[in-house]
Amino acid sequence: MKYGYARVSTKGQLDGNSIEEQSTAIQNLYADAEIVVESYSGAKERPLFNKILEQAQEDDYVVVTKLDRFCRSTKEGLEYIDRLMNKGVKIHILNMGLIENTPMGRLIVTNLLAFAEFERAMIIERTQGGKAIAKQREDFREGRPPKYSSKKINHALELLENHSYKQVEELTGISKSTLIREKRKRTVA
Repeated sequence: MKYGYARVSTKGQLDGNSIEEQSTAIQNLYADAEIVVESYSGAKERPLFNKILEQAQEDDYVVVTKLDRFCRSTKEGLEYIDRLMNKGVKIHILNMGLIENTPMGRLIVTNLLAFAEFERAMIIERTQGGKAIAKQREDFREGRPPKYSSKKINHALELLENHSYKQVEELTGISKSTLIREKRKRTVA
């Protein structure tokens, strides 16, 4: 059995990490691979990946496109590799190659895992630094920007005086739940 594992942390993840790109890269080398797709942050539990770890047997393959799709830390990566190799499962990380169960193979993969963990820590550090600078701005607002302007929301709420939620939703594109939430906010305030 060949398990192709594709994972994204966010729905719109780019830069060679989209589900389609990962799946295509795996199927280009392993046309008969069963592609398992998961949308989870690498830091969280990954139930489908854990299922692969349980089900994989001797002479099976676990295939991922990049090391960061496989694991997030050196310790975690080495645990997965030991677990799979002890069962006789072959691990193929497409941008690195087949991981060999030799002292040299272990040395190489340990170093690559350490660099991947370091890179992730640096990304987090830079992100936190950028966020700290952004928080100093007067107009800083944490979270996703509002989808609709207050002008559009006001207009939709005015339309509710003479129209149903469904009609207003069709006219404005603003969902019923958003309108109800906004209406509640304004009656409480």
